[in-house]
Amino acid sequence: MSEPISRDLSARAATLAVRIADVLAAQCSTESGAGEAVDFLRTWAKEMAAPTLPGHPFDLLAQRFQLTEDERDLLLLAGLPEEHEGLAGTFRALHPRGEARPTLGLASLVLEGISGDRAKMRRLVHEGVLGCNGLVRLTGEDTLFERSVVIAPSLWDSLHGHDAWPAGMDRLLIGESPAGLAGWRQQSEVQLVVNALRSNETRTLLITADSEIVSLGRCAALAAEADVTMIAGRLSAEDTAGIALLAAHAAARDAVPVLVLTAQMEGKPAPELKLTSPGPVIVVAGPGSFRAGPGRPLLALPIGRSRHEEHRAAWRHALPDMADRAATLAARHPLDPALTAQTAMDVRSRQRLGGRALGVREISAAIRTRAGVALPPGVELTTPEVGWDRLVLPAEPADQLRAAVDRLAHEPTVLDDWGFRHHARASRGARLLFAGPPGTGKTLSAEVVAAAVGTDLITVDVSRVVSKWIGETEKNLAAVFDVAERTQAVLLFDEADALFATRTDVGDAHDRYANLETAYLLQRLDRFDGLVALATNLRHNIDPAFLRRMDFVVEFPQPDEACRRRLWALHLPAAVTGADVDTDVLARLYPVPGGWIRNAAIAAAFSAAAAADSVRQHHIVAAMRLEYAKAGRPFPGEPMKEMR
Repeated sequence: MSEPISRDLSARAATLAVRIADVLAAQCSTESGAGEAVDFLRTWAKEMAAPTLPGHPFDLLAQRFQLTEDERDLLLLAGLPEEHEGLAGTFRALHPRGEARPTLGLASLVLEGISGDRAKMRRLVHEGVLGCNGLVRLTGEDTLFERSVVIAPSLWDSLHGHDAWPAGMDRLLIGESPAGLAGWRQQSEVQLVVNALRSNETRTLLITADSEIVSLGRCAALAAEADVTMIAGRLSAEDTAGIALLAAHAAARDAVPVLVLTAQMEGKPAPELKLTSPGPVIVVAGPGSFRAGPGRPLLALPIGRSRHEEHRAAWRHALPDMADRAATLAARHPLDPALTAQTAMDVRSRQRLGGRALGVREISAAIRTRAGVALPPGVELTTPEVGWDRLVLPAEPADQLRAAVDRLAHEPTVLDDWGFRHHARASRGARLLFAGPPGTGKTLSAEVVAAAVGTDLITVDVSRVVSKWIGETEKNLAAVFDVAERTQAVLLFDEADALFATRTDVGDAHDRYANLETAYLLQRLDRFDGLVALATNLRHNIDPAFLRRMDFVVEFPQPDEACRRRLWALHLPAAVTGADVDTDVLARLYPVPGGWIRNAAIAAAFSAAAAADSVRQHHIVAAMRLEYAKAGRPFPGEPMKEMR
């Protein structure tokens, strides 16, 4: 189809070439050498004659922007140098600076509606649709009518029916509508946006989501529902020329432009987004990235959260070979349908390469690989393989941890099949507070729980995530929660009192933004569908609002003598431990947390290896002396002989 379209555009351009020839013949003397240009223009125009096609990209663009006849002709004139090198050479010979472009003065003579009326020409270029929407621009620093008339970048090739795209503008793919969005597409708010797309009226349609992939997936679903075409480009809100260029290329394709805004630099105020193109424009943006300008209706599109049955449908469609595992995948990885389709692409690619058969483990690995790339500094993603046998706790906290794991395992049954999510408004996931002195097993417990659930562990170093820059902490936390939701990893905030501290009275700007961070965390905790653990040494510093949201408050006491005996046995391999080591004596003499026991066992092992010996009691006692010294506590002394 592009060849007839291309011939048709050339035929339209030929009518302008004939007019130029007529102007040159009438205005230029024989001595000027214009005769050769006249002959070339008329000969080329005669060869280009062709019938006009309905629905031509040129007509689509003209209809979208409601161009007048003069504006249509000026657009054709601006594109003529792109049509043929002979035309470019003709304009170069006519131009006062030797540029291969028509001048505005020539345009004023060629356009039939202008007919040399310079005042009308000024109004057309300064106030007309072409200039205001960037379809045509004037270049050069000379007087107005000596300036060059230039068509927007790559637009002429698009009008020829080719999929041309301007250099310097990131083009984004809007693929097929993801499966699993049928319910979302029928929501009343979504149908309003669909009606807006079908009506073709001028308005801005706003999509705000944490993930660009999710937003573009919603665009694909809207395009399918409204039966429209969309093209997307990534631009800054301040790039008014680029935004206008995106709208022009969309119009030539009879498409709705999708403007994906780049993130604003920290500390810069949100710029006003200036949209001048007619018809609907979809804007994909993060919160606070722009200000909507006046005079253009704004309609927001709700992203919402998919239901469990929609997650199942998405996994069944994305991986039909694993349709029998769709419920398991939906429970373990309740991704947005767009992310589900992306993950399926990754695992199918792996499957084509051969190797191990595709299973839930491979899907989890694919999700983890993509998610790890998106993690901010100070956040670590690991896959623990620590069993319950490595965790030494009293019965009550151990039972609470197992109950949290059971809660996740039976979530689909209780919340979805039994309907407790609807009737009791029960939330998904589990929220735990780990409170207790350092070294009592809080971090290890998070690893054990993650291994028991069969997922990853995301450990957040609060000191590196919190930023002094306004809004940067929320941005980092949003990335952490997004990855945790995507992988369904256990999320551990160590030293959580630094981030989840009690809100204070507002005394200065620092207090106000600290309170805003707390409010943001409360909101994300309420929405988080996985297991999150807050570990703290200072429970009383945690904001009561967070405590109310905890499903389990797990107290980690200092281990008693029996627990210390088990800890020593766990950390000292029997094969390398000397016969003189008495764990009963060590447990009784040194009332220390498990972290100290672990450190002392490791230090004693290195001392023994350096002495080419097995681990002896004196190695352990010396290592324990160092642990007491590090903590600034008095050392209880060495075991007496009768204790051994």
